[in-house]
Amino acid sequence: MRVIEEIQEEAQANNEAIKKAISSGNSLVAKFYDDAVVFMTGGSGFVGKHMIEKIFSSTNVRKIYMLLRPKKGKTVQERLKVVLEDPLYEELFKEQPNFVDKLVVVEGDSSEDNLGIDEKNWARLTDEVNIIFHAAASVNFRETLKMATFTNIKGTREMIKLAKACKHLKSFVHVSTAYSHATRGRVRGDVREDFYDSPVPPETMIQLAEYIDDEKLDAMFQPFIEERSNSYSVTKAVAEELVRVMGEGLPICIVRPAIVISAYREPKVGWVDVNNAFGPSGVSIINKKII
Repeated sequence: MRVIEEIQEEAQANNEAIKKAISSGNSLVAKFYDDAVVFMTGGSGFVGKHMIEKIFSSTNVRKIYMLLRPKKGKTVQERLKVVLEDPLYEELFKEQPNFVDKLVVVEGDSSEDNLGIDEKNWARLTDEVNIIFHAAASVNFRETLKMATFTNIKGTREMIKLAKACKHLKSFVHVSTAYSHATRGRVRGDVREDFYDSPVPPETMIQLAEYIDDEKLDAMFQPFIEERSNSYSVTKAVAEELVRVMGEGLPICIVRPAIVISAYREPKVGWVDVNNAFGPSGVSIINKKII
């Protein structure tokens, strides 16, 4: 069995090779981000933290706007401070100690109209933003359908509204899930990289969530929950339909990550967000402790 020291040495060598390739200036990906302005939701989450680190460490991006809401008595600036204290950013701070000057918090809430963003910031974003990542979502499998709808479906609608208002948009990436169409009826079958029929029209779903109480809404959609297991996969499936219909004409794509566990190589071997230390991620932490 390989020891952790060997794995870390190999990862360090690979990371150095990646840095060398990036510094050569020949990366088409890096060139795409040259002087670009990014707007991101979900930047305080598991995937979002990695994306921020990777963009800053690999490109000459001009700025990243990060949507954040006050939470549990903490202001958005206090929450950002906690995010940046994560060990994930240790190497980035050593190499680019001033990257935080290019990370700008925009106070808002993806579940609200216009993302809860005030008019001044909305205008600034539509003037400057080139690239959008929509990674915010309620990933609580036991979330009420109402709350999951506001976050996962309405939030997507408001993000597309912003994208349509952006004057210099080059790319919009919507983060979905591999389980959005992994229904019971498709067990042992394929789920292709394609659009599938939505369980319900997106606007209908949003309207129902706005006017019907939790208990009645959950009862109405019980057949859909049984087919897709939980409110998360139901609402992510409906959100994909929203992207298909409302996002037509935009430079937009959907990515469907499966279960996300600890970092394999970069920026730190085995890094995992402590706020996501459950399921497979929790098992990986236990295994590391045993090793």
